[in-house]
Amino acid sequence: MDIPSFSELFVERATAPFFVFQVFCVALWCLDEYWYYSVFTLMMLVTFECTLVQQQLKNMALIREMGNKPYKIQVYRCRKWLKIDSDQLLPGDICSIGRSQEDQSLPCDLLLLRGQCIVDESMLTGESVPVMKEPLECREDDGVLDPDGDDKLHVLSGGTKVVQHSPPAKSGAGLKAQDNGCVALVLRNGFATSQGRLLKTILYSVKRVTANNLETFLFILVLLVFAIAAASYVWIEGTKDPLRSRYKLLLECALILTSVVPPELPIELSLAVNTSLIALAKQHIFCTEPFRIPFAGKVDVCCFDKTGTLTTDSLVVQGVAGLDDREGLCPVGELPVASVHVVATCHSLVQLDDELVGDPLEKAALQAVDWTLTKGDAVLPRRGKATGLKIFVRFHFTSALQRMAVVAGHTQPGGDTHYLVTCKGAPEVLRDRLEHVPQHYDQTYLAYSRQGARVLALASKQLGVRSHQQIREMTRDDAESGLAFDGFLVISCPLKEDSKAAIKEIVHASHHVVMLTGDNPLTACHVAKQLRLTRKRATLILRRDEQDAWAWTAVDDSFRASLLPALPSLAADYDLCVTGEALAFLLAQQPRLLHALLPAIKVFARVSPKQKELVVTSFKQRGLVTLMCGDGTNDVGALKHAHVGVALLTGCTRTPRSKDAADKADEQPRPRPGRSTGRGKMADMMREVEAEEQARLVKLGDASIAAPFTSKLATVLSVCQIVKQGRCTLVTTLQMFKVLALNALVLAYSQSVLFLEGVKFSDSQATIQGLLLAGCFLFISRSKPLSTLARERPLASIFNAYSLLTVLGQFAVHLAAMLYLVSEAHARSPPRTTPFADLEATFSPNLVNSTVYLLSMALQVTTFAVNYKGRPFMESLHDNRPLVTSLAIAGGTVLLLASGLVPDLNLWFEVVLVDAQFRGMLLGVLMLDLAASFLLDRLLHVLLCRTALPCQ
Repeated sequence: MDIPSFSELFVERATAPFFVFQVFCVALWCLDEYWYYSVFTLMMLVTFECTLVQQQLKNMALIREMGNKPYKIQVYRCRKWLKIDSDQLLPGDICSIGRSQEDQSLPCDLLLLRGQCIVDESMLTGESVPVMKEPLECREDDGVLDPDGDDKLHVLSGGTKVVQHSPPAKSGAGLKAQDNGCVALVLRNGFATSQGRLLKTILYSVKRVTANNLETFLFILVLLVFAIAAASYVWIEGTKDPLRSRYKLLLECALILTSVVPPELPIELSLAVNTSLIALAKQHIFCTEPFRIPFAGKVDVCCFDKTGTLTTDSLVVQGVAGLDDREGLCPVGELPVASVHVVATCHSLVQLDDELVGDPLEKAALQAVDWTLTKGDAVLPRRGKATGLKIFVRFHFTSALQRMAVVAGHTQPGGDTHYLVTCKGAPEVLRDRLEHVPQHYDQTYLAYSRQGARVLALASKQLGVRSHQQIREMTRDDAESGLAFDGFLVISCPLKEDSKAAIKEIVHASHHVVMLTGDNPLTACHVAKQLRLTRKRATLILRRDEQDAWAWTAVDDSFRASLLPALPSLAADYDLCVTGEALAFLLAQQPRLLHALLPAIKVFARVSPKQKELVVTSFKQRGLVTLMCGDGTNDVGALKHAHVGVALLTGCTRTPRSKDAADKADEQPRPRPGRSTGRGKMADMMREVEAEEQARLVKLGDASIAAPFTSKLATVLSVCQIVKQGRCTLVTTLQMFKVLALNALVLAYSQSVLFLEGVKFSDSQATIQGLLLAGCFLFISRSKPLSTLARERPLASIFNAYSLLTVLGQFAVHLAAMLYLVSEAHARSPPRTTPFADLEATFSPNLVNSTVYLLSMALQVTTFAVNYKGRPFMESLHDNRPLVTSLAIAGGTVLLLASGLVPDLNLWFEVVLVDAQFRGMLLGVLMLDLAASFLLDRLLHVLLCRTALPCQ
C-alpha cells in the first residue's frame, strides 16, 4: 500500500463535493460583505480538513505496518523450486510453507495440498485457540470447493502464523518441498485475502465515519422545500421595486438555498459516532464499521449462540450413561476400556509447545479420563498399564454431519498394527450408525438433555490387522458404519456468571431475544428456561412423531398438538422451539407458516451455521433490525448478515494496549502547584486527545473478520454496552437533526421576510454568534449513556409524527415570538421614508436589527435546551457540564445584552436597546418562548412516543 503525500490527500478532500459546496457558501458570504465571518468559517473548515488528513496519514502508516513484510519463500515454477520474495507470489503458484524461525505470517490465502499444519489465527479472528488444517488430498468429496464453508479446514489465511507443521511423508508419491515444508496453492493475494479485506475495512472505517446517509439526504430535501419557498418569496417581493439590484436579490436567494445544508452538518454527524467508538474501545469492544453503531440503537431482535457465548467453557465431565451393566451415570474412573478409547482418541486436539490446545469440551474429556496426547498424535494413559494408541486418520467434525471419527491403532508384539475406529456425535445422528441400538437409547439421552447437559454418543468398532494402504483408502462412510455403542458422554455446561443479568437487562429493554444453537433442543430449552428467555407455561418443540408426522410436543412429552391448527393460541400460551430439521421442512413445504411463526420462536436448536444465517436474514426480511452475538468461528455467516454482529473472543481478559496505556499514565509525573498546573492540564488534555485518536484506529488482533463488532471480553454484557452506545448515538443524531432543522427554518424566515425589510446583522455580530454557539454544537455529542438500558426504546428515524410535529410546533412558537417582537420594534422605530427598504445600505445599529439579533441567539439557545434528550437513554442536561456551560455563556450573554446591565458589552456587540419597557417585554417574550417550546415538546412526547415491543 503506497501512502500518498499530505498535499495529495488534502487535494482529494478539498475536491470532495461537500467541501467544494462549503467553500462556495463562504464565497457567497464574502460577496455579501461578511468578511470576518467568512474568514473564520474558512479557517475552521481548512483546519478541520488538515487535522483529518494528518490523522489519516498516521493511520495509513499504522495500517501499512500491520501488513506482512516481504520475506523469501520457496515457490514451484517451471518444474523446479525457486526462492522469491513473498510479495511476488501470484494466484495459482505452488509454494512451500511451514513454521519459520522468524515467526513470519503467511503472505496470502493458501489452499493446503500436502502436509498438515496447526495455525494461530488470533491476528485475524481474535480467537486464541490454534486451529488444525488438513491437506486437500485427504478430502473425499469431489464436489466444488467451498473455501468459506466446510472446506475452510483446508484453507490457510494470510496474516495467520504456522505454529507447527508436518510435511508429507518422504516415502510417498507426489510433490515435496526442498525445505521440508508443506505444499500449498496460492488462492488470493493483496487486498483480496482475508487479512487484506480486514485491513481495507479498517482503512475505510477511518476515512468515513457517519450516520445514516439516506436519512440525511431526505432531511436536506425536506428543508430544501422551505428554502425554495423562502427564496421564491424574496425574488417575487424583491422585484416589485424596479430600483432594487437584481444581483443583490439573486445573491440572497442563493444564500437562502445554501443555508439548508449547515456547514457543521458532517462534523456533527461524525462527532456522535466517534464519541461512541472511543467509549466502546475503552470497554475492549472494537468496531470496524462505525456506520453500524446507530443500528445498535434500533435493534428489535437479539440472537445469541449458546455454547461459549451464554455458557462457559469451563466444562465438567459428569460421566458416561447408557452402559449395559450400569444404571445411571458411570464415573469417569470406572469406565470400560472401549469408552475410554473413544474419549482418548476421537478429538482434534494437538500438543503445541508442551500445551494441549483445541476445543474446550475435548480437552475436558481427555483430562477427565486422565490420558495425555503427545506431539506424534499418540495418546497414553497417565496411570495404569493400559495400551497407548496412535491416531492415524481423522474424519473431522462438520456441522452438516454432526459427528467425527478417528482411525487409531496400536502395534502388537508381533509387529502388526491393530486398528479400531472411534466415533462420537449427536445421539440422534449416531443412532443410525449403530449395529445394535440399546433398548433405552432414546430415553437415556433425552433425560440428561432435559437437565441441561450436553450429551455425546460414543461408539467404536474393531478393524483388526490392516495394511497402511487399506487404512488410507478407507472412506468415511465405511469407517462410520456398523459401530458398537459405548455409552453417552454427559458434560455439564454452566452458565457464565453475567449471562443471566445481561439477558434480563436486554429483555427488560424491550428486545425480542432468541437462542440459536447447534446443541440438542432439550438442552437448549433448559438453558433458555434458566435464563428466563422462556417464561410461559411450557416450551413446545416441533419434531417428527412415530408416524413421521410433524407435531408440537412439550419438553417432558406431557403435551402434544398438530402442526397447523390453533397456531395463534399455541403461540400465546407456549414458547416455541424449532430444530434444524424442522426449519428445513418449514422452509421447503410451509414458507408462509415459517414467516408467521418466526416472531413466536424463542429457541432454534440443532441448527447448522447456514441455518443460523437463514434465521437472521428472515428476521431482516420482516423489517426487524437484528443483532447476532456469537463466537468468531462457527457463527461467521450469521454475524456478517446481521445489522449488528458481535463476536465474543475467548482467552483475553484485558487488552495489552490498555494495560500499556495505564502503565504509561501511572508513570507520568504529577503537575506541580502554581504555574505548571495549567501546563500539566494542557498536557493531560493533549494525551487524552491522542489516546482517543489511537482508540479510533482498530488494530489487528483487536478486530475479527467475523463481525463488525469484536469484544475482547467473552461476556454477553458487551452486547448491553453496544446497545447503550447505539441508543446514545441514535438519540444524539436525531436531536442534532431537530436542532439543525429549527435553525434552518428560523434562518429561512429571517433571510427572506426580514431581509426585505432591511434587517441584517453586522459582520462582527455574525462572527461572535458563531463562536458562542460553536461549543453547543461540539458538546451536544459528548453525552454518555446511562449505566442501565431503559425499557423505552428511542425513535428509529427523524421521520415520525413526534419529530415532525415538534419541529413544526416549536417553529410556530418561535415565529410568533419573532413576528410580535419585530412588529413592536418597528412601532418604536422612526417610520421609513421610502416604500421599499434599501438592501444595499451599510449596516447601522438600530432597534429592529438589535431585536432580531438577540432573538435569533436566544432561539438557538432555546432550541438546544428544549431538544436535548437525556434520560432514559443518556445523561441528563445538567450532567453534561460542558454543554450546560456553553448554553449558560450564550444565554447569559443574551440576558446581559437585553437587560443593558453592561453598556460597554452592548456597544461591542453593536446592540441598541434604549427603551426600558421594551427590554422588559423582550425578556418576557424570550422566557415565554422557552416555556412554550418546552411544554409543547414534552406534551407531544407523552402523546406520540409510546414504546411497542418489537415482534408483535
